[in-house]
Amino acid sequence: MANYTAADVKKLRELTGAGMMDCKKALDEAEGNVEKAVELLRIKGQKGVAKREGRSAENGAVVSIIADDNSSGVLVELKCETDFVAKGEKFLSVAQAIAEHVAKTSPADIETLLGSEIEPGKTVQAFVDEANANLGEKIVLDRFAQFADGYVAAYMHRTMPDLPPQIGVLVEFDKPNAEVAKGVAQHIAAFAPKYLSKDDVPADVVENERRVAEETTRNEGKPEAAIPKIVEGRLNGFFKEVTLLGQPYALDNKKTVQQVLNEAGVTLKRFTRIKVGI
Repeated sequence: MANYTAADVKKLRELTGAGMMDCKKALDEAEGNVEKAVELLRIKGQKGVAKREGRSAENGAVVSIIADDNSSGVLVELKCETDFVAKGEKFLSVAQAIAEHVAKTSPADIETLLGSEIEPGKTVQAFVDEANANLGEKIVLDRFAQFADGYVAAYMHRTMPDLPPQIGVLVEFDKPNAEVAKGVAQHIAAFAPKYLSKDDVPADVVENERRVAEETTRNEGKPEAAIPKIVEGRLNGFFKEVTLLGQPYALDNKKTVQQVLNEAGVTLKRFTRIKVGI
């Protein structure tokens, strides 16, 4: 088996706009060499590869679908090259169709989604490739999210009034509370927390942050006896910055998000935030 990673497949897709399976086959044949794989795709005449090579898809839209009873929800990010295409009806109809397909089929991951049939005899990958040809730009689908285990809500944010939503947030609570769900989702859109709680921060991230805090404190010439306490204080500050539950709530910064949830009697089980191109 050729030696390549999922990152290599993604890079090849970004470079060429070719489908995931085509990229994997090319990397297999090229023994993991991305540049050679690009050449192979061009030689085999993949539609638009030469034309799209080197282009970046940094514009696009995030679309959402929430069940009428809030029992499930979907976010899909579809990327393109220009904001002109991103706000077009054809592009948005493709994104909406994919989101509806995700809501109906609940694919396990992006590879499963791309290989599933969105229309009789047509995979999602083929559907995206068709959009590539029809719209004349590289169209990329490589991220989606779906929650279906609680009370689910979404918040969609437009960074520009004439563009479709560029940021989408999906939240899942243990019980219904539309007001809190909306407020917390808006908070997540604005402050982009990386983790839900302190317990969700990976151990290696915590240890690295602790090391940086200790070195910084020593370089500042603080007394040796005071260093442990200062380091813990800085570490706690880090947790407040990167964890949702520890952040001051956007709508009332005298309270943390955790305090707001406690007062409302609800538990936030999980969240995801998708910003186009990031």
